[in-house]
Amino acid sequence: MVGPRGGGRHAIDLLRELVTILFVVLAFSGTVPVLIGVYQYALIPLHGVKNHLPDAAPYLPRVVVIVPAWNEGAVLTASLERLMRLEYPPERLRVYVVDDASTDNTPEVTLAMAALHPGRIFHLRRAQGGEGKAHTLNHGIRRALADDWAQAVLIMDADVVFRPDSLRRMTRHLADERVGAVTGYIKEGSLRPGRVARFIGYEYITAQAAARRAQNVLGAVACLAGGAQLHSRANLEAIGGEIDTSSLAEDTFTTFLTQLGGRRVVFEPDAVVLAEEPDNAGALWKQRLRWARGNVHITRRFRRVFFRPSRSHRLGSISFGLIWYSLYYLPVAIVLSTVGLLGLYVVDDYAAASVFSLLWWLGVGAYVFITAMTLLIDPQTARRSWLEGLAFPGIGSIIVMVAAWYPEVWREWLPSLFGLELTATGERVWLLVLYSWGIIALLLARLLKSIEQVRWARFLSRPLLYFVGFGPMLCAITVDAYIQEWRGADQTWDKTEKTGRVVG
Repeated sequence: MVGPRGGGRHAIDLLRELVTILFVVLAFSGTVPVLIGVYQYALIPLHGVKNHLPDAAPYLPRVVVIVPAWNEGAVLTASLERLMRLEYPPERLRVYVVDDASTDNTPEVTLAMAALHPGRIFHLRRAQGGEGKAHTLNHGIRRALADDWAQAVLIMDADVVFRPDSLRRMTRHLADERVGAVTGYIKEGSLRPGRVARFIGYEYITAQAAARRAQNVLGAVACLAGGAQLHSRANLEAIGGEIDTSSLAEDTFTTFLTQLGGRRVVFEPDAVVLAEEPDNAGALWKQRLRWARGNVHITRRFRRVFFRPSRSHRLGSISFGLIWYSLYYLPVAIVLSTVGLLGLYVVDDYAAASVFSLLWWLGVGAYVFITAMTLLIDPQTARRSWLEGLAFPGIGSIIVMVAAWYPEVWREWLPSLFGLELTATGERVWLLVLYSWGIIALLLARLLKSIEQVRWARFLSRPLLYFVGFGPMLCAITVDAYIQEWRGADQTWDKTEKTGRVVG
């Protein structure tokens, strides 16, 4: 027979066990995006046997290229010259530069190029500008669809440079009438990229060359690259003859509409398009905040599509839904995992140490696998961004990994270098820092943006970027997007300034 006091003790023990289990579950929730990332990378080798190339064929439709341009005088000449040198029949290619009421020399540059290539380059001037990229594109799309000449429409950015064979590699997929749109591989193409641009170069391998190969295998592509998206005329007409103007992620919105209409979207990894990318934290934050807010809107707008398998499209597949949400909720997973570790430390510090060690062992396995695969996919970019690839999660995270594997390093070896001995209080503080590193990295990433704006402290931005890591930086921007959406902040189109550093 259990007495009242024994029963109370049993209830407390049971409650303690339940709380411990809860914190363990929260801690391991942080591994979900990591495991999904590994799963996505495991699909990449299948792209060698499961791709759209068997259904592609030589096909050279009449293509109208739409170039949205707002104050792009510095970059337009190079982009238009490379378009004129494409390995594509000249009589089957027309370029519409849609001038969004530019105040620089964009009109003069365009008209000069049109004079050099009569009947091939056209200047379309909008009387009212500043409404955003989608409105500018729609001006050109309406003109392209106004007659029967265009069989396909290529949407690009004013600063990108197409490799000579890129367009014909994309058009071959439109030989299959089931394909509605094709996208290429955007690469960072600056002659001498700085630290942020080199990180972006590495990131583009992961987000495009790698991830979109996996999405080809799944049959569901997340996004047509804004700087290189080729549509069949039939596809543009089927989605209403225009691009959605309600979202900051108009390219992703179009990608979803295409596939929901039963038409395929294909990624062509050999259609290489070079672009100039931001090279400081402030410009990066501005660009990616727009993208992140757009993805928040897309997730909300198409929430009833995810995890609902359909015979007409693959966007509702379980695999695609997991991949989409693993990125969307990554900051949430980081916070939950941190809360789990800290809570576990309070109720059972031994269990917390064991879980912490296991979490980072999983982390390092994923880190080594994904980094090695990424660097192998694009050796050219890897040669100049290998350091950024290794430092992508941040040197701070690598230190935490080492601390998780070999506790004696920070408990004994490191203090001994300075003739010190770690006290019990010092050990507790150090453990709390290690367990909280995910959130600390997000806060430091936000601090990095602020430091870069302070002249006397700007020199700290470079080492801090490598210490924090580019991955945590992107997560911090996603958190900012959550906050902006929660506040109902205006959705404004902030143009990324370009200087014409791209080389072919």
